[in-house]
Amino acid sequence: MAMKALQVEKVSKNFGGIRAINGIDLTIEIGERRGIIGPNGAGKTTLFNLISGLTQVSSGSISLFGTDISHMPARKRQGLGLGRTFQITELFPRLTVFNNVLLGALSLDSARFSLLRSIRSYKRLLADGQELLSRWGLWEKRDMAVSSLSYGERRQLELVVALASKPRFLLLDEPTAGLGTAETQAMCSMIQALGKEITLLIIEHDINAAIQLSEKATVLNFGEIIAEGSWDQIRGDSHVWEIYLGLKRTWPF
Repeated sequence: MAMKALQVEKVSKNFGGIRAINGIDLTIEIGERRGIIGPNGAGKTTLFNLISGLTQVSSGSISLFGTDISHMPARKRQGLGLGRTFQITELFPRLTVFNNVLLGALSLDSARFSLLRSIRSYKRLLADGQELLSRWGLWEKRDMAVSSLSYGERRQLELVVALASKPRFLLLDEPTAGLGTAETQAMCSMIQALGKEITLLIIEHDINAAIQLSEKATVLNFGEIIAEGSWDQIRGDSHVWEIYLGLKRTWPF
């Protein structure tokens, strides 16, 4: 059997007497772009927390590129190639754009163990940081404090910082949240430009953005998968429409 990028098998998560995730099975192929949609409280972010290691599973197993990561610390999962962005940006607002990227690159580099050398003395990190910022149009802002960037630029920078650790599998949690139309399209263009060597799992409330960014969708509701398939299949699923929007009809797009 071919190795999968991600294999989630019968995973459940309980918070006290509340079951937030209920026996989920999810398989993501290497190079796939998968959208995760569902109403508020469906369990989408909890699922991401389980995959990334911020929360431990109550039962079931999770494998990343053939390695069982069910009870592995988050940092070790990152070492296997797992990266993540968050719905609310997690950057260092007082540091420069360039230093935020350097810290992202440093997170898995052996240089992080050196206490006597400045991070800027590592030429390979500087070169990688420059290449990333140049590629994504942020090099001219490298010396600006993150706090001085627009919200859209901060969202873009968060993606660049995630890419600095060279992930093989990237979890994107609401990448277009809070963005205007033009900023949403800019973010979508960035994500679409990523190579297939990076597998993507994307939570997205903006359905039009989700359709742009993913080939297939998984629909969650009350911690369970209620539908899965191509966007054409999701569009034609009246059960999805009923649960997602409380209406019995077909999708209007």
